[in-house]
Amino acid sequence: MVQWGFIGCGAVTEKKSGPAFRKVAGSDVVAVMRRDGDKAREYAERHGIGRWYDNAAALIHDPQVSAVYVATPPGFHAEYAIAAMRAGKPVYVEKPMATTWEECREMNGVSQETGVPLFVAYYRRTLPYFLRVKQLLAEGVAGRLSTVEIRFAIPPYPDDYNREQLPWRVQQELAGAGYFYDLASHQLDLLDFLLGEIIAVTGFATNVGGLYEVADSLSATFRFDKGIPGSGSWSFVAPRATRVDEIIFTGTQGKLTCSTFMFTPIRLETIEGVREYHEENPENIQYRLIESIVNYLNGMAEMPVSTGITAARTNRVMEGIVNGRF
Repeated sequence: MVQWGFIGCGAVTEKKSGPAFRKVAGSDVVAVMRRDGDKAREYAERHGIGRWYDNAAALIHDPQVSAVYVATPPGFHAEYAIAAMRAGKPVYVEKPMATTWEECREMNGVSQETGVPLFVAYYRRTLPYFLRVKQLLAEGVAGRLSTVEIRFAIPPYPDDYNREQLPWRVQQELAGAGYFYDLASHQLDLLDFLLGEIIAVTGFATNVGGLYEVADSLSATFRFDKGIPGSGSWSFVAPRATRVDEIIFTGTQGKLTCSTFMFTPIRLETIEGVREYHEENPENIQYRLIESIVNYLNGMAEMPVSTGITAARTNRVMEGIVNGRF
């Protein structure tokens, strides 16, 4: 039985992840922690969890906690994950893995040194929607792949206009690099899963809207280890009601299009016509990845598909885009 302790129990744990830790066989949640003790207590009471803390070290060293889920802003991921691994407790950390690639390397170094596994919440690797995309690409339905393109644009969130209390996702010390790290991390990790490692990047990042200090508009070109070229553009200050969410795989015999967040039907266009594929997500969207981690920790499955090693590659790519290249 894997007995989880949560460091951080905010919105992401209410539906996306939290319930899955108890729905999966051989798994339970025995303790939670928030720096605001009242909120930790309220969460624990509401979810029927036996213990709560306002101190991360106390939760990590709770003898009843056998594994730790770090669900804080990324600025705290490295600190808490390293402390948990040094205490001998496997870690499942929210994405992005950390605020810098150097922090990711340090986390992986501790995992290797201690032999304690480290997993990252890139759960799209386990969703039926993206497994279908992977299957179609492997079958060569669009022919030999020639390019891949990410197109993403959304308007500012209402809280982005509140200069006195900006969202943590646009505070560099907490998030790394704004909404780009929060959202594009899913897209770039997904491409790593579908097509392999990105080995070269050039990028341009700027702030157009002036709502906060981190970049709100970015573009990039990149190359995969198999030689396939790719590109991406991201705007977080698009006009109101604008939402572009596409990844386009162009091949020698057709085009395959999917979305990352909207889960619009997967669309295949070839000379034979248009075909669409529909896939359903689990109620708790992280369920399948959490299930694979629990099964691995209980000795019932192979290594899950999202680890500190795979996730660090995504941080390196994002850092390369923001900094201009790697």
